[in-house]
Amino acid sequence: MTKRKTAVEKMAAQSEEGYDIEEILRRRGGRPTLGSAPATVESVRLSPELKRDLLLRAAQEGVSLSEAIRTALQDYVKAS
Repeated sequence: MTKRKTAVEKMAAQSEEGYDIEEILRRRGGRPTLGSAPATVESVRLSPELKRDLLLRAAQEGVSLSEAIRTALQDYVKAS
């Protein structure tokens, strides 16, 4: 009678064989880049009124809240 390998035993065997890092990196999904390098995540505090206004504006334009914020910041930076 052959013993079926458990998932843990299969992963252990694969680990002992080694991983092809290039293959893992090629298959890696994720979000598309937003510029010349990986993007950062910044935290800001918004009043309930400002967040409501942002959500309404984003909905009117058919974009995400994040996209609306990025656009507003780009406009702000370009204006200075």
